[in-house]
Amino acid sequence: MKDQLGESLSKVPAVTLGFWIIKIAATTLGETGGDAVTMSMHLGYLVGTTIFAAIFVAAVAAQISAKKFHPFLYWTVIVATTTAGTTLADFVDRSLGIGYLGGSSILLALLLLSLAVWYRSLGTVSVESVTTPKAEVFYWATIMFSQTLGTALGDWMADSTGLGYSGGAVVFGAALAMVAAAYFWTNMSRTFLFWAAFILTRPLGATVGDFLDKPLSNGGMALSRYAASAVLAVFIVGCIALLPQRAGRHPA
Repeated sequence: MKDQLGESLSKVPAVTLGFWIIKIAATTLGETGGDAVTMSMHLGYLVGTTIFAAIFVAAVAAQISAKKFHPFLYWTVIVATTTAGTTLADFVDRSLGIGYLGGSSILLALLLLSLAVWYRSLGTVSVESVTTPKAEVFYWATIMFSQTLGTALGDWMADSTGLGYSGGAVVFGAALAMVAAAYFWTNMSRTFLFWAAFILTRPLGATVGDFLDKPLSNGGMALSRYAASAVLAVFIVGCIALLPQRAGRHPA
């Protein structure tokens, strides 16, 4: 689809401050929502992964089939990737016994492979080029790997380094600040900086989500996972409704 300027309209939103606010909230919701199903409901990581994977497949199919950008549909898919990423990472790290470092290494390799295949196939991994179904498949596969990797990284930082959830959130928040500084004050590739920020927001959300709902004895605030998830969901819906949401553009 093209606009009046002859540019192709992307199926994903333009990257604005509002985009990042909603993205961080969505990643936090993915952590609390995923834990609510697997832990609070006692369904386990495998069942939780199956549930959220089915939701993700249905949502991404609807997104790819859509003829234009729909904000609520797009963010539904993002939330689906964060919840599925949470349960999948926990299943790989804990149920399969691979551990945080092993799981993170595997997921990082898959993420880099996805980006490499995408670039080799289409010549770019810029989100501004997501205007075709093929590009969307690569885009969502890459996001799925990045969301799962982010969960594993967040858990590794909080549990294995001794920093705890709040300390992990500070580390990833500082890393994001460095990416933002590079965006404003250097000429580094905007595509590289986007994916760096996109990946880092996930472990930030994971550590914040764990900080909200984990027991006090584990360094959390012991808030209800259901209540935290509901508040985050309402916040996200409000942001989508109130903050400007427009499709990105790509030269035709």
